[in-house]
Amino acid sequence: MARLPPGRPLVRMLRACNASKHYMSTPMFLQSRAAHTIQSHAVTKEPLPIASGLSALPNKMLGRSLLIATISSKSYLLIPCLKLLSFLSKPGRSRLLSVDKNPFIHAILRKTFYDQFCAGETRKDTVSTIKGLKDMGFRGVIMTFAKETVFDHRTKTEHGVGEALLINKEKGLPVESVNTQNADIDTWRKGTLETIDLLEGTDYLAVKLTGAGPTVTAAFADQKPLPKQMTDALDEIASKCQQRDVRILVDAESQRFQWGILDTTLNLMRKFNRSDRAIIYNTYQAYLKSTASTIQKHMEAASKENFTLGLKLVRGAYINSDERSLIHDTKEDTDSVYNTIALGALKQEIGKYGGDGLPFPKVNLFLASHNKPSVLAAHALHQSRIQVGLPTVPVGFGQLQGMSDEVSFGLLALKQKDGQTPEVYKCSTWGSMSECLAYLLRRAVENRDAVSRTGDELNALRSEAWRRMKGMFISP
Repeated sequence: MARLPPGRPLVRMLRACNASKHYMSTPMFLQSRAAHTIQSHAVTKEPLPIASGLSALPNKMLGRSLLIATISSKSYLLIPCLKLLSFLSKPGRSRLLSVDKNPFIHAILRKTFYDQFCAGETRKDTVSTIKGLKDMGFRGVIMTFAKETVFDHRTKTEHGVGEALLINKEKGLPVESVNTQNADIDTWRKGTLETIDLLEGTDYLAVKLTGAGPTVTAAFADQKPLPKQMTDALDEIASKCQQRDVRILVDAESQRFQWGILDTTLNLMRKFNRSDRAIIYNTYQAYLKSTASTIQKHMEAASKENFTLGLKLVRGAYINSDERSLIHDTKEDTDSVYNTIALGALKQEIGKYGGDGLPFPKVNLFLASHNKPSVLAAHALHQSRIQVGLPTVPVGFGQLQGMSDEVSFGLLALKQKDGQTPEVYKCSTWGSMSECLAYLLRRAVENRDAVSRTGDELNALRSEAWRRMKGMFISP
């Protein structure tokens, strides 16, 4: 049954937006660099049924999405928002400027950016959000505890590590001399275990290892062994997820810490990914020049040591803070790497593995992407190989809560050979407003850097909103 048309608040919001243009979905093909791998598996020329998909959005969510998309598509609105979020995210703000303690600032952020991209500040709020997403048809959620550390390469500073590290640096003392690291690790461990309690067997736990504090980030930065308390915490978390059949996506983070994170996660795979179903996934960022070779090294380890490689592929979200020379020169280069890895994994042909080369190791693939051509090409290739009996790998798809709903619902509208929908997930985070600020800032930056996608989203949302408005006056 179709949802009732929106009421007056949505009408007022629509009037505040620019004149609407009906969204048109046209056939799209991937970048020319990856054309040789994509053209033989091009997506169907039938347009994605975006309008009917967005009809699953409740009126309140549609209205908020329309507001955020409008802000994100207008630089004169988005840039001030970015500056404000960046300012508020710095540590040591006074009570007047605290997002947790100033009720006015808290309310504005909560009703806009926070509710759009985050699941909740409490367990109750988070459980309600998870239920709402599953009721809309998603296979499950990807949930993370918000606490993390971000290293800004330009300013050489870390944000989100807590006052202990800041005070320690000011005194010129080594990080190890502060007696609060154990508390930092324990707080992160408890928050992560609490997150697992919110999840079911169809869900993923996303883990930000830098949230464990200064001792851990220092070890990652120097590529030294983690403290035993941290390795014990990781084993406890992974064991609990294994018992509950919840899979773990270890997030990619600032490049200063990433090599240590990759090694730590690979060791967890060696221990917990002993069956064909991966429990632990590493996150590989396609925008890094080193990613293709890193994946091949990890595939070699999986092949020799007989474990399943959990491969989560993203484009990358730290372009504003990571060293620019480590990142591909153009978006087209990043797109080419992403598509080549994704389609290569689905064909079981990457580098020296597969085809006429060495046997392809066991791989479970998760594609986190808001790029419609990439997602559709991957799904089409996966289904075509299943239909003709060619080997492939298990694959799931994920988009962030509050972003690319037309892609998510479009995927849900596609039926597979067995009549089921693709495995589509929404990724979110939970925690206090201050803990989520770094996450919110990255979402705003992503919207700024993806102008064409944001424009498409805005057009799709406008089209759906006008469809509902017409329903107020036109009988079926």
